[in-house]
Amino acid sequence: MKVPFLDLVSQQNEIADEVLPKWQQLFATSAFIGGQPVDDFESEFAAYCGVEHAVGVANGTDAIELALRAVGVEVGGEVILPANTFIATAEAVSRIGAIPVLVDVDPVHLLIDPDAVVAAITQRTQAIVPVHLYGQVAPVERILQLTAGSGIPVIEDNAQAQGSSSPVGRAGSLGTIAATSFYPGKNLGAAGDAGAVTTNDPELAHIVRSLGAHGSTTKYVHDRIGVNSRLDAIQAVVLSAKLRRLDDWNARRRAAAEYYWHLLSTVEGVTAPTPVAGTVPVWHLYVVQVDERERVLTELAEHGVSAAIHYPTPLHLTEAYSGLGLGRGSYRIAEDSSDRILSLPMFPHITRAQQEYVVEQLAAAVARSSAGLPV
Repeated sequence: MKVPFLDLVSQQNEIADEVLPKWQQLFATSAFIGGQPVDDFESEFAAYCGVEHAVGVANGTDAIELALRAVGVEVGGEVILPANTFIATAEAVSRIGAIPVLVDVDPVHLLIDPDAVVAAITQRTQAIVPVHLYGQVAPVERILQLTAGSGIPVIEDNAQAQGSSSPVGRAGSLGTIAATSFYPGKNLGAAGDAGAVTTNDPELAHIVRSLGAHGSTTKYVHDRIGVNSRLDAIQAVVLSAKLRRLDDWNARRRAAAEYYWHLLSTVEGVTAPTPVAGTVPVWHLYVVQVDERERVLTELAEHGVSAAIHYPTPLHLTEAYSGLGLGRGSYRIAEDSSDRILSLPMFPHITRAQQEYVVEQLAAAVARSSAGLPV
């Protein structure tokens, strides 16, 4: 058996009859930028997240940058974020000329540690960016409690948790403003690059929309220096179709995660992920931890199981951020987990037979590794 890491073909097949006629209409009218499809999706996504405003942009990295700029992050300002996120979170900070300030994560869920956030705050702190990692909700509510009265905006990186929720609301509605990516592999993915910013603050939404349209909301009237970052109609059509199926697809992911948990409960040497108490995760990624991860990954590939690593190197150990001067030992939990994490195949259309084969091969690889047997 061969098990893919992700199956986008099944998703596209499910929406093709709805999307293709609308694409034909767009090609017939050449209405590619903005227009009703974009307006419709923005309204639908805002309602889905439980906020008043959603602004479509070109990609998730732009979404973070525009959200940061909207709340007032400037050159030289400090932005607190976890050490174990995808580089785009920090990259958006750096593109402004601001300074990423990294903190460690909790050892169970690998989400940003609120106490570490508080310890990292200085007079130069201009924003905090919790990352909803792997489809789990970061402790935004706790961070807001601990920083109450500081005036520091909290910007959610919601690229991996569309549809997840905490007791106080859905991801994308918990902080001052939120950024998300619709990269094809996300729970809500486009047929190319796309992103969005969500917020309840009309002024922030206005600024984001202006920044993404060359600093303009009226043609040829430019109030600020912006960029070109807009959601196009082709992607909006796909996103609207997928949004209507997102809750079902997320429910299938949760069912698959529960079955993985059941299968792994008797497998020694594998640590399965634990849901954050009181939240509803959406399992964008199903990340286990094993010893001798590289060997296990290689053996899985040899037996037809496509697994991955998210992410192999904490930000401070990448060459890109070597200038921060932070070596190994700076963030113990992020570093230790990065050597052990392994993402198993996870997608809405995964079958139980596929999951059983994945765990069978994983258990065999871990057992051989523990016994010191040759590959």
